[in-house]
Amino acid sequence: MVSSVNASESIISVLVAESCAMSCELMAAALERNGSGLAVVASATDTSEVINSYVTAAPDICIVGANLKDGVSSGFKATRELRSQSSDARVILLLDVEQPQTVVDAFRAGAVGVFSREEPFEVLCKSILKVHEGQFWIINRQIQYLVDSLKDSPPAITDAKGTQLLTKREQGLVHLVAEGRTNKEISRELNLSEHTVRNYLFRIFNKLGTSNRLELALYAINHGQTMREGTGDRS
Repeated sequence: MVSSVNASESIISVLVAESCAMSCELMAAALERNGSGLAVVASATDTSEVINSYVTAAPDICIVGANLKDGVSSGFKATRELRSQSSDARVILLLDVEQPQTVVDAFRAGAVGVFSREEPFEVLCKSILKVHEGQFWIINRQIQYLVDSLKDSPPAITDAKGTQLLTKREQGLVHLVAEGRTNKEISRELNLSEHTVRNYLFRIFNKLGTSNRLELALYAINHGQTMREGTGDRS
């Protein structure tokens, strides 16, 4: 279902995906009343509609509920499929209840923002604006969820074919970054100078297309595979 609002009349075009048409209409009306220059150009209620609507409407931002009409947690599936078809798709996942694992799963699915329905609606509008500017939308407690996840299961960062992108040393450094270590602490842990640690970080950022520690953690969550015995033997 496509709303009557013309995308050319607004700064930011939005696709809304919820579990039913009424929820889509209510969300669309609320977004457009907000006055933040948002135009809902398409809506969807299941995974296939999300993909088709994205291709047809080419929205700037996709707001996807965690549970669509095609099942519990189908919003995560829709996000994964959307991101696999278009790496430019910018998805904010709406969680009914925010739990550490669901936040991690949302970013792992490819979301660039996670929003809990327990938060004020104005914050959702703000998150859309920030994501449209090219930023991630993640609050402090969610960052901690990601850090804890990386501590528990340090990822082996791979490409689509499963090839490891980082050396064993670089992988170890990512693990320490995920633990929240400073450059000075990492230099002591690895017996390296701080200058060398910075060089390693810049090299990792360049390899992965990230620019800071938060983006690195999100990349690791999104592209990582849990390290198993023997993983990361490259020097």
